[in-house]
Amino acid sequence: MTPSSWLLLVTNLPGRKQALRMRVWRALKAAGAGMLRDGVYLLPASEPARRLLDEKATEIQEGGGSAQVLPLASEHTQQTAFEALFDRSAEYAALLQRIAAFRRSLRKIAEPEARRQLNSLKRDTASLGGIDFFPSDGKDALEQSLTGAEQDFTAKFSPDEPHAAQQKVARRTAREYQTRLWGTRQHLWVDRVASAWLITRFIDNEATFVWLAKPSDLPRGAVGFDFDGAEFTHVSELVTFEVLLASFGLDGDEALQRIGTMVHGLDVGGRSAPEAPGFTAILAGARSKAADDDALIEVMFPVLDLLYAGYGSEQAKNDGASPRNAPKRASKVSRKGR
Repeated sequence: MTPSSWLLLVTNLPGRKQALRMRVWRALKAAGAGMLRDGVYLLPASEPARRLLDEKATEIQEGGGSAQVLPLASEHTQQTAFEALFDRSAEYAALLQRIAAFRRSLRKIAEPEARRQLNSLKRDTASLGGIDFFPSDGKDALEQSLTGAEQDFTAKFSPDEPHAAQQKVARRTAREYQTRLWGTRQHLWVDRVASAWLITRFIDNEATFVWLAKPSDLPRGAVGFDFDGAEFTHVSELVTFEVLLASFGLDGDEALQRIGTMVHGLDVGGRSAPEAPGFTAILAGARSKAADDDALIEVMFPVLDLLYAGYGSEQAKNDGASPRNAPKRASKVSRKGR
């Protein structure tokens, strides 16, 4: 990206308006704006940048100050000087140091704290990428380092995390999988919780579950999911939840697809959903309080029901249709713990 046009926000605020001044500065800093001098901010021209600067200008004017948003075309020498304001190398270096420190600390911190720190690093990496208007090699190095940190985390806390099989997703029919025993690794996290919910709500309403200390404990005749060698597990770029959607022809449901996008991002990285941090916070809290995985899904299934209903209502509103019904509940769902 090498724009030759820019947007300039020129502001003047009375000295007594410190709270407003700080609020505006924080918003502009989060958006990656460069500062030419006190009260003069610069962003590469774009529709989102224009909306932000117009919003801040209005806020300043309503607060008793003056503000103008001005378009600016740069010449070659100005372009070089302006781009220098957006050099993110120091920020990349600082984040790389944080990731390195996190990887060193993994051997001595517990999983909840490690997960919190990793999620913070992922958020900060995404935020920095969003304001890196002139990407350099630092971005690639940071993403590689973060991938390494995620692999280190998985190796310590989820050593049985499945490896993606390189094969086609086989189609199944739900009638072949009624009143079955389903098994997955114990100490459920995002993909396994969401997959168990999907199975119960959309595939096998009378499902029972066994939570495995190790995959080889799967009882004869049970349907395994989300471990190497399981009938339903990661395939190519798809996580287990997405594989179940594709296998049972549920991938045409846009609300389920949105949940799948969230699960994918949380499980293996990549694009996720705005609700993802909140979902993991709820799941982490539920797991810290739940006596076992049976108790955990008692808490988390209703959360996923509400998320599904919310996504369905948004889609129905956009389509001008009636809100979708909640997923069908089984009248009785028994679960076999282990």
